[in-house]
Amino acid sequence: MNSDILKGKWKQLVGSAKAKWGRLTDNELDEVAGDSERLAGLIQEKYGVTKEDAKRQIDDWNKEHDIG
Repeated sequence: MNSDILKGKWKQLVGSAKAKWGRLTDNELDEVAGDSERLAGLIQEKYGVTKEDAKRQIDDWNKEHDIG
């Protein structure tokens, strides 16, 4: 996962992230600002999944948006 690309495109992708992880609030997504580690932590917390599963979800989502 390329976190620099994710951070650069975050404002464009935040709507898609909200659709994928609807339990995350707008404020939380704004605070994440494309930081994949923070996003993984929030997914872990809100959805009760492991850190590895949260990272896998982010990796899959990144692939959908061509963010290697």
